[in-house]
Amino acid sequence: MCVANDLQPECQRRGRPTSPLWTDFPQDCWSQVMKYDLVVIGSGPAGQKGAIAAAKLNKRVAIVERDFNQFGGVCLHSGTIPSKTMREAILHLSGYSHRDVYGEQYRQKRRITMDDLRRQVAHVVEHERDVVQDQLERNGIDSYVGDASFVGPHEIAVTRAGGESVTLQTEKVLIASGTKPARPESIPFDGETVFDSDEILKLSEIPRSLIVIGGGVIGIEYGIMFATLGVRVTVVDGRRRLLEFADAEIVDSLMFHARSLGMVFRLGEDVVGIDRLQENRIALHLESGKKLIGESVLYAAGRAGDTERLNLEAAGLTPDDRGRLWCNEHQQTWVPHIYGVGDVVGFPALASVSMEQGRRAVCHAFDQPFHGCEVLPYGLYTIPEISMVGKNEDELTKERVPYEVGVARFREIARGKILGDDTGLLKMLFHRETREILGVHCIGATATEIIHIGQTVMALGGTIDYFRDTVFNYPTMAECYKVAAFDGLNKLSLEGEFAASAPSTSEKEEKTPLPREANIDVMAV
Repeated sequence: MCVANDLQPECQRRGRPTSPLWTDFPQDCWSQVMKYDLVVIGSGPAGQKGAIAAAKLNKRVAIVERDFNQFGGVCLHSGTIPSKTMREAILHLSGYSHRDVYGEQYRQKRRITMDDLRRQVAHVVEHERDVVQDQLERNGIDSYVGDASFVGPHEIAVTRAGGESVTLQTEKVLIASGTKPARPESIPFDGETVFDSDEILKLSEIPRSLIVIGGGVIGIEYGIMFATLGVRVTVVDGRRRLLEFADAEIVDSLMFHARSLGMVFRLGEDVVGIDRLQENRIALHLESGKKLIGESVLYAAGRAGDTERLNLEAAGLTPDDRGRLWCNEHQQTWVPHIYGVGDVVGFPALASVSMEQGRRAVCHAFDQPFHGCEVLPYGLYTIPEISMVGKNEDELTKERVPYEVGVARFREIARGKILGDDTGLLKMLFHRETREILGVHCIGATATEIIHIGQTVMALGGTIDYFRDTVFNYPTMAECYKVAAFDGLNKLSLEGEFAASAPSTSEKEEKTPLPREANIDVMAV
């Protein structure tokens, strides 16, 4: 840990500031060198947790964010929190979650506006930003607002809008700058009729029709949200199958739900041109010759690392063609004292995983032990939501793992009926011989919550027998695990019954083979 001495500036010897505001730093701090053990670039989930982890080790830590109103990063202001808050507002105001129980009577508003959605988002974002700032302050972390750029491998210049700058000298660096939407020059963005995911909450009104370019997580989540509001949504993607990392059966179920909302999918299609028509209409030209007409276009085909203003070359780093950084299993870049965490290092680009990456990097940087989570859950906040942990059927099949599947359908669960979800399901994959849980995949109400039960049992090396023998509160969605366990074990018991009734090898040798036409197809039975 750095210790104050006579060579350090007066502002640094006075101790840490009591607030992350620029105005709390004395004027004599500017144009001087501030010394730290760790400087974190970016205040998103990865940067926050990394900074706090270092502060807990009694290290002197600074965190840099480009805009004071953006503390919390993309996750808080234009990514995870706004989109999930918007989703919940849509489900509540439209009455979608309870329409099968209460019908149209449960609908809160007949005409939902963007102002309705923005109001709830602003309330949540403001609260969460206060939480972030309070956590940084309570842990004695110095917060700087301005553009960060490397001057050298161990020096970072922070320049604010007024031109004042300060140089931060540091032993270690944690880059958690996040990502921004890809914006190809061929796409005529205007923020109103053609926009990216960061601009979606700035729309003046909900469009009557929407074309989504890109069928990844962001495109599908927003597409289904707008379809729930009655918007005519078309999704265009060059791939033949969407969400390839997810279980195929779960994705098929999601696509069924999406189509029931009127969504149209143009898969295996690439956009080659965009024209503006009269009456605020947009025309998309596809490579196949098709033309799609819509009122608005959401471009959600990828994101790029937000690193172009960091002057990484001065630190000896070179990002890839999408602005992302390479790092090893310890989050360490090829410059040993510089670490990369969060979305800027690529997949899986999850806020939950980013937090652990921040802690992992700091523990490695300061020679502390780290015991990370090896069983990571994944959640998609579509309508209905999807969540998964472990391997899917395609992966197990390719690896030639002998597995069985236990399925619980929400219509079999009392709590599922109470919630009005008759179509959700949970499937549990387990090893046929050891009975070890290999993966859990779920779609429907509370999927992203109940997945953690399977995650915990998997992390502890549990088997399907645990779910057979345990007791869950009734009625709860957790019962899905017990129902799925019985379903899977029933399949194993059928195999046991068949094996018990089958003749032994010696008996087979004594019997005369049946004529070919008399052979029985076991699968048909």
